[in-house]
Amino acid sequence: MSATTRLTDWPVYDRPEDLPAVEAVPLSDRDLPSSTYELLVRAGTQWPDRRALTVLPSAARWADPDEWSFSDLLTRVHRIANALTGLGVGRSDAVAVLSPNTGDVLAATLAAETVGIAAPINPGLTGQQIEDLLRASDAKVLIAAGPNLAPTIWETARTLARELGLAAVLAVRPDGVDAEKPALEPIDGVVVGWLDDVAAAAEADKLLSTPPAATDTAGYFHTGGSTGTPKIAVHTHANEVTMAWILAACTSGDLVMLAALPLFHVNALMVTGIAPLFKGQHVVWAGPLGYRDPDLYPVFWKIIERYRVGAMSAVPTVYAVLGQVPIDADISSLTWPIVGAAPLPDAVRRQFHAHTGVELCEGYGLTEGTCACARSFPGAIRPDTVGQRMPYQGVKAVHIDEVTGVWTDLPTGETGVLVMSGPTVFPGYLRRGEDGLVPDPSGKIVDGWLDTGDLGSIDADEFVHLTGRAKDLIIRGGHNIDPAGIEDTLLAHPAVSGAAAVGRPDRHAGEVPVVYVTLRPGTRADNLVEWAAERVPERAAAPKDVYVIDEIPLTLVGKVYKPALRQDALRRVVDDEIAARGLDGVSASVTLELDQPIVEVSPGGRSDLDDLTAALDAYAFRWRYTS
Repeated sequence: MSATTRLTDWPVYDRPEDLPAVEAVPLSDRDLPSSTYELLVRAGTQWPDRRALTVLPSAARWADPDEWSFSDLLTRVHRIANALTGLGVGRSDAVAVLSPNTGDVLAATLAAETVGIAAPINPGLTGQQIEDLLRASDAKVLIAAGPNLAPTIWETARTLARELGLAAVLAVRPDGVDAEKPALEPIDGVVVGWLDDVAAAAEADKLLSTPPAATDTAGYFHTGGSTGTPKIAVHTHANEVTMAWILAACTSGDLVMLAALPLFHVNALMVTGIAPLFKGQHVVWAGPLGYRDPDLYPVFWKIIERYRVGAMSAVPTVYAVLGQVPIDADISSLTWPIVGAAPLPDAVRRQFHAHTGVELCEGYGLTEGTCACARSFPGAIRPDTVGQRMPYQGVKAVHIDEVTGVWTDLPTGETGVLVMSGPTVFPGYLRRGEDGLVPDPSGKIVDGWLDTGDLGSIDADEFVHLTGRAKDLIIRGGHNIDPAGIEDTLLAHPAVSGAAAVGRPDRHAGEVPVVYVTLRPGTRADNLVEWAAERVPERAAAPKDVYVIDEIPLTLVGKVYKPALRQDALRRVVDDEIAARGLDGVSASVTLELDQPIVEVSPGGRSDLDDLTAALDAYAFRWRYTS
């Protein structure tokens, strides 16, 4: 096989039946590059003049983009990488990136992986959380949105650079802006400058440091909106290159992709940042805020038409909105709208298909698996699954003994904890050892198998049926929320003796946090919702409701039994929908079927339930009428 991967080298991987033939060729024979940098060099060499990125400065300027070729991207990465080397960044040093999306943010992330370790951070986190992540990763340089891109983020970056004594803080300017950049106030002992100015003075044609190896660390990715001690997943170059190859194998070389997820999220970096380098695919970046920009939706279908977008990736709430946006353009190019990160309500699936004529394709994965481990096939959708496992990855269901911790494999079709294996499984969470920062797999990986924390089963065709979560994370609009932070907040109230936070189904966000609390004898607590909202670590964690109960349910070994609380929250949702429609005589209960909750609605002899049916169909939970 040649030094560069040709389109003719790619296997046919269009149907579920193709999986065995793909895996018949060992991964070691696929001629994968050793690092994301080598992958970029291949793309820049093979397709130097081909359009790589179309970067929209904003939704309002959707027809006035910046265009980058693959050689432009390579040159930009060379300049930033060499500038970072000049600032003292070495192979084991982290470069934090704190910014909404721009072309330079993608280039800076790839450059950080080239000379050190990229550490993207969600700019929506609190200042304390950002500081915790910078400390946990030992970040040496911080690349952040400048004052003319996101002033608040820049002020946070300046403050933390000074307090932590970083080597440098570099400002990112907006795309498509030619106006003179404002002066940046200096910080004693810290290099302060505009990223493009610092990069412009660096070598453009080659890398001045030793390229990374496959076993070197490429990135640190924090998982969800964690509170307390940050949890950071470590990715090697081998993890990311293999994941990128698998993702690229799923698509044709001329497929145009829309990128509108934030680059601190592993999906955005892998699916629309690194994987397209394998086949020289064109990616359209939909402005700094992406799907969070309300101005994007009125022009969304025009963007699809203008750039002939064929694939996109988003959470269910995005598709719920798009399912109601009038189609005012030719969207025939769109064939692969991918949905993941949260359960997909059947009503959203049906509405989007009826509105656009295109079926949503579910996928499944996690940061600890480098991105994805199951995908659906356009034209061969199985609505009760999140897709077939992807090549060179293993997925199975196991029973985990609560006492011994022993894993037992479960037969086909039986529900258990999903575990995965293969070359995309991360080496562990970042821990501080005697010799510095190291990845630690303990408690997460057993004999090469990663505990996903999700519940599901695998059928005979190796499709994954996702039925719930063993872990307690609350997923609000695709954003992971650790309930511990909410519980700690409520426990700080002088009247609260116990607290347990769970996700309550929500037709728009998928889930929202609610909290069950017990009170100390002789006390009362008013306005707990407002009290918690003012104190939780992040806005997304603010509970929608706080329910005072006599006692929090426990297991036989004294652990909080959250399934019972989730069932109660589910019943309350349905009761609210019934009450909102004044349906006297209609009642709801929650039962378990194959260990999974299902809502049973008793019609009470009424026949005027069409509106209730439509309302309940908009949720992701299972429900049915009883006779």
